[in-house]
Amino acid sequence: MEKIRERLEEVWERIERARWRRDPHQIVQLVVVTKYLEDIAPLKEMLELGQRAFGENRVQELERKAKLLENEPVEWHFIGNLQKNKINKLLKLDPFLIQSITSLELAEAIDKRAQKPVSALLEINSSGEPTKHGCTPEEAVELYHQILEKCPNIRLKGVMTIGAHTDEVGKIRESFRLTYSIFEKLKPVGAEICSMGMSNDFEIAIEEGSNMVRIGSLLFR
Repeated sequence: MEKIRERLEEVWERIERARWRRDPHQIVQLVVVTKYLEDIAPLKEMLELGQRAFGENRVQELERKAKLLENEPVEWHFIGNLQKNKINKLLKLDPFLIQSITSLELAEAIDKRAQKPVSALLEINSSGEPTKHGCTPEEAVELYHQILEKCPNIRLKGVMTIGAHTDEVGKIRESFRLTYSIFEKLKPVGAEICSMGMSNDFEIAIEEGSNMVRIGSLLFR
C-alpha cells in the first residue's frame, strides 16, 4: 500500500504543479490506466486511497477486471480502439465513458446497439501519425455535430487525443494545442472533457488545457 500511495501522491503533485502553471482554477481528473496489470490488488489499494476512475484499452481485459471489482465504486473508462464486434460486450459492462469514438460509422454502430445513453469522447488524431487512431483535426468539429445530430444514444462529452510520439516538446505541445482549440469550438454544444496526456507527456498536456489525464506506467513501473 505504501508504494502505491507514494506513487499516486507523486503523480498528483506533478498534476497540481502543471495545473497551477496553466490556471489555478483548472480542475484535472486522473484516469489510472490498468492495462499493465494482471493482478488487481494495486487497484484495490488505489480504491482505498480514493481513486475511482480507471481506464482499460481492451474489452476482454476490462470485462475481467470489472468482474473482479464488481462490488467496488469504479468508474470504468474504455480508452482503446473499439472494434465493432466488441461493441455489445463493452455496452454490457456499462462503461462510465468510452473515450475512443473515431468515426460516424462507429458512433452509429454503438448508437444502434445501446439500450440507454452512453457517454463518450471523440478521438482526434492531432499528430497525423498513421499508427494512431482518430478522426483528422479538420473533420473533428463537423463530425462531432453529426454524431450529436444522428446518434441520440450517444452523449458526447468532449474530445480525446494522444500526443505526438516524439522527443520534440514543441511538436507534442502543438498536437495538444490543436486538440484544445477544437475543444474550445465544441464547448457551446456541451463539450466538457478534454482528455489529453499520458505518463510521458501529461504535464505538457495540462499546460495546454487538458482536464483529464490517463496515467498507467508511472504508477505501476
